[in-house]
Amino acid sequence: MSTIELVDPELRDALALSPQVPLTAETLTRRRADALALLSSVTIPEMPDITTGEIHVESAFGAKPIRVLTYRPVRSGGPLPAIVHIHGGGFVMGAPEMKDVENRLFASELRCAIYSVDHRLAPEAPHPAPVEDIYSVFVWLHANAGQLGLDPDRIGIKGESGGGGFAAGAALYARDRRGPKFAFQHLIYPMIDDRTAVREDVHPYVGEFVWTQESNYFGWHSLLGEEPGSADVSLYAAAARAADVSGLPPTYISVGGLDLFLEENLTYADRLSRAGVPVEFHLYPRAYHGFYRATNARVTRQAEHDTR
Repeated sequence: MSTIELVDPELRDALALSPQVPLTAETLTRRRADALALLSSVTIPEMPDITTGEIHVESAFGAKPIRVLTYRPVRSGGPLPAIVHIHGGGFVMGAPEMKDVENRLFASELRCAIYSVDHRLAPEAPHPAPVEDIYSVFVWLHANAGQLGLDPDRIGIKGESGGGGFAAGAALYARDRRGPKFAFQHLIYPMIDDRTAVREDVHPYVGEFVWTQESNYFGWHSLLGEEPGSADVSLYAAAARAADVSGLPPTYISVGGLDLFLEENLTYADRLSRAGVPVEFHLYPRAYHGFYRATNARVTRQAEHDTR
């Protein structure tokens, strides 16, 4: 059954730009290369009020230093709020450059600093490697906030898709450690439940486009190194596995009505709310996974407006 008739007409043309090559161990190298090749066609706007750079942060877990792209206003009237940004890619693809333009715009419009993490990828570096990289950057930012001109009490985390999953896992990890906590978590169609990859009763109108259940299975299997849906999956890999979600920071979640992650995102938002966590939830009808990339569609413009 095709759900194309349910897709917002303004989003349908963008489907032609989405990869049609299945995501498997055999195609992963090609998919990674194709994703990065798209970056070369992106025009970087000139924004003299923003300074950008690249730093390398020491791992708190003895791994190699973590590359981080930085964005911040040239001038500020005091310590800046900051966002730890985590790129998407289904746990197995992507780079912080994917959101370079958006991060420049965010830094300019919100007058904040952004640190976009080039964490390790699965399957070469399965869980807990990615969340350890992300947490290392967060702890370093908090410890060096004064030198960096940051407000240590206003450092949040933001991620899209697989990056949203890593962000949610890092927020749980920070909650459970005796250290700094994130000020907020901003999750764009986050990938948070491995069990969706093996469900036999998946919502009949989700997951046909861009990110399918088959791709989801590959992503989760690559991250976990075992069968998705197993009994002992860590809550820091799959945030939906957390038995207790109390004590998490204020949360923003957005997802499309045709996204494979629709039900897991709805459920997580409900659980957070029931645990006393402030939640802002946005559901965009007739939108599939990754619809933020369709920049001319009205639903995309609305979602990008809401996310600010």
